[in-house]
Amino acid sequence: MINHGFVKVASAIPVCSVGDVDFNCKEIVRLIKSAYARGAQAIVFPELCITGYSCADLLLSSTLIEGSLKGISHILNETKDLDIISIVGLPIFDGAHLLNCAAVLHMGKVLGIVPKTYIPNYSEFYEGRWFVSGERSNVEELSICGQKVPFGANIIFDCGNFKFAVEICEDMWVATPPSIFHSLNGAQIIFNLSATNAVTGKSGYRNTIIKQRSYSSHCAYVFVSAGISESTTDTLYSANTIVGENGSILLSETNLSFESKIYCCEIDIDRINSDRRKRNTFDSFVKPQKPYRHIVMDTKPQKLEKLERKIPAHPFVPKRSANYDMRMQEVYNILSFSLAKRLKHTNTKNPVIGISGGLDSTLALLITVQAMDILSLPRDGVVAVTMPGFGTTPRTLENARKLMEHLGVSSREISIVDACRQHFKDIGHDENKTDVTYENAQARERTQILMDIANQVGGLVIGTGDLSEIALGWSTYGGDHLSMYGVNSGVPKTLVRHLTAWIGESKLQGEVQKVVDDILATPVSPELLPATDGKTTQKTEDIIGDYALHDFFLYYFVRFGFSPEKILFLAENAFEGTYSKESIKKVLAVFLRRFFANQFKRNCMPDGPKVGSVSLSPRADWRMPSDAVADQWLCDLE
Repeated sequence: MINHGFVKVASAIPVCSVGDVDFNCKEIVRLIKSAYARGAQAIVFPELCITGYSCADLLLSSTLIEGSLKGISHILNETKDLDIISIVGLPIFDGAHLLNCAAVLHMGKVLGIVPKTYIPNYSEFYEGRWFVSGERSNVEELSICGQKVPFGANIIFDCGNFKFAVEICEDMWVATPPSIFHSLNGAQIIFNLSATNAVTGKSGYRNTIIKQRSYSSHCAYVFVSAGISESTTDTLYSANTIVGENGSILLSETNLSFESKIYCCEIDIDRINSDRRKRNTFDSFVKPQKPYRHIVMDTKPQKLEKLERKIPAHPFVPKRSANYDMRMQEVYNILSFSLAKRLKHTNTKNPVIGISGGLDSTLALLITVQAMDILSLPRDGVVAVTMPGFGTTPRTLENARKLMEHLGVSSREISIVDACRQHFKDIGHDENKTDVTYENAQARERTQILMDIANQVGGLVIGTGDLSEIALGWSTYGGDHLSMYGVNSGVPKTLVRHLTAWIGESKLQGEVQKVVDDILATPVSPELLPATDGKTTQKTEDIIGDYALHDFFLYYFVRFGFSPEKILFLAENAFEGTYSKESIKKVLAVFLRRFFANQFKRNCMPDGPKVGSVSLSPRADWRMPSDAVADQWLCDLE
């Protein structure tokens, strides 16, 4: 038996220049040669690696489609003397359909083209805009690079010492993945080219699915996803590669860098074959011969007053368990690497950020500093600006000063009082009239200062508004609603607090940690109304209700589409002993009114990284008409 039944395979996460086929193919060739030098028999690359997955509507361009075929020719020519199988992703037009495909290459030949079967068109994935399922194509052979090439998902590649098949990204996540049929027809290794995103908890799901797929199909499953360099707008790609074998994870790595990386692993084909021989149910695939019958029963369930199962009160916050640190690190990485990519893409060395001494701007500054560290840029390139106004308290101002000093960023202090007074004079507003005009003028003045400083230093304004504020519209339109990159926009307030505390405990020390601790102990407030005896008179949660409730409502309203009646029931169970039913109901009504009234702000919100399963970006998860009314939902609540 060759190599005692072991097959060495490689997965590559290449640096990708989105839309630049020449660059990408040269990097792919370099990695193929490197994998061959390490003894790999096959190497797999991410989905659409030749063009970049995040090309969006550029995928419809004939320039890009035809350029991809020229890229295949280049790879074939450069690797024709290497006995290694290379699996790369590209768009293919079959004459009637545009398909998301994998090309299997070996020593100057295209052995086959495999199309993606399941096309995702939900949340941040829009593939149905460009591609159709391979099942829609009637073509069985294509002319590629002057060769007649087999085309279809139903292809098994026989290498002598092992057989393999290919599926692409979403194919893995569905109830009946193509890999089931590939395995039943003899494939011992399944290669999956993917472009999956990094959101909190998803890496665990990927590992679980691959363990299950490799176990139930008694195969090896080699998965590789697009890397950090492809990340754009609201999406950070996972840069993740996983190898599962018979229910065990042999390799699980994440390449959080802007450099290409190859991972190698040996797969035991003998072990796979042994289990297939022993499990006599492996090939017991029986199609139903008759239609299903449905038995209808007339039952009357008893009314539930209280649930026995536990409803988490803080659904956005990881449980305090063994993987708490891992989950927090994951969020920390998503935020900091997303911002690092934006800074790198725009060649920005001077991010500009407003620092209030409050919770949101503290988290944003900590993430910005980490992004600078990732890019090996000096921290003093960060221009942090504190802008005291009519309601700024000594506590928050001093905390802002200390935070900037201890983190080593460049700091500026600019009072907005005189500018706002001049503005009040210009528009004929009485300074003693502390209404919404009085408050919003301050927020807009601060944003103007930040934008203009960004122009001065060639910088990028980093927004500090969080997901909860975006949901409630608790931001001034054209003021703190506006930035050039909203780094906190995927983080709800409850998670902001926990994440900031975690960073303080695990990443900071000394005086800066003490400052962060005091900021965490400071009541949440925009500090726009005049202070009394040095203390704020304006506490956000006294006005709109506790953020713990708002985040609970947001999660179940957006994530599952539950009715207000059900959300109220769940909240009563989750917050038993903390809030009364009437107080929960009152805050839920506030949430619904504000959520519906402020979609117009969300429709033009800045880019920002998606972190978890709930996002309000109009480019990703949440599309809602600005003029929708809340009446139906408020009636349901009553």
